[in-house]
Amino acid sequence: MALLQSGNVSAAYMPEREERGGFNFDNVARNTMMSNNGLAFKAAMKTGTTITGVCFDGGVVLGADTRSTNGETVADKNCEKIHYIAPNVYCCGAGTAADTEAVTGMIASALELHRLATKRKSRVVTALTMLKTHLFKYQGHVGAALVLGGVDINGPHLFSVHPHGSSDSLPFATMGSGSLAAMAVFEADFKENMTETEAKELVARSIRAGIFNDLGSGSNVDLCVIKLDTVDYLRNYECPNERTYVRSKGYDFPPGTTVLNRRNFHTATAATLPVNQIVDIIDGTPEEVAAGGDAMQTD
Repeated sequence: MALLQSGNVSAAYMPEREERGGFNFDNVARNTMMSNNGLAFKAAMKTGTTITGVCFDGGVVLGADTRSTNGETVADKNCEKIHYIAPNVYCCGAGTAADTEAVTGMIASALELHRLATKRKSRVVTALTMLKTHLFKYQGHVGAALVLGGVDINGPHLFSVHPHGSSDSLPFATMGSGSLAAMAVFEADFKENMTETEAKELVARSIRAGIFNDLGSGSNVDLCVIKLDTVDYLRNYECPNERTYVRSKGYDFPPGTTVLNRRNFHTATAATLPVNQIVDIIDGTPEEVAAGGDAMQTD
């Protein structure tokens, strides 16, 4: 208890026995004791995305949905999840949006300097190694799950990179909360040496499977077709969730539609105001207000 009061939590819960091989569940008892002592563990934020990729005869097709979520709220209906890495390498990002953008931007800058120093095009495995090294260093605390694809002098390459730094090299790959639905499409209909048209259709169907079967994925389908000398970024390749009805007169909300209360209007005395109480906003100096100046009631 003295160690706990001194702040040395690790020493307080260190098992006093010889360590042996196999599984160790000492942290279960430690976490229970820390919770009982008032320490609240922060829950992980749930993320949602469907990103996929497939190799075809001569290139790679990457795909992603366009829904960005903040908890249970849709923050952006048409965001971009396919990031530039190099002129011949692109990357789809799932997980924490800030982490995916920061990591891919950092690797893109590093590869630009590498091309300038070596006077040659970037190779996909170089980008993979940089991404894996960075993610492994942070042991999964950088929440970036990636599908990396590109074409170099060795042909088309497709990799999936996990937040802890592990990677897979496969002819097709899926990541994100909608990855299981997308993987079902690939496992049913993938074949070797597909044409570009067949690959685009297969990736689009895999993204649609994620959109319609995963609440964290939605909106539109983005594709990126990478070949040896060309890249086609097909923004909003499909829009399966277009708005079917728009009010012809538009929407006009008169003042007072939203009630002024202490939850959305904070003042110096907000803590003392009961919820939904109508307040008066008075113009003038404190002396004029005390003397009974003009008052304007909020509508």
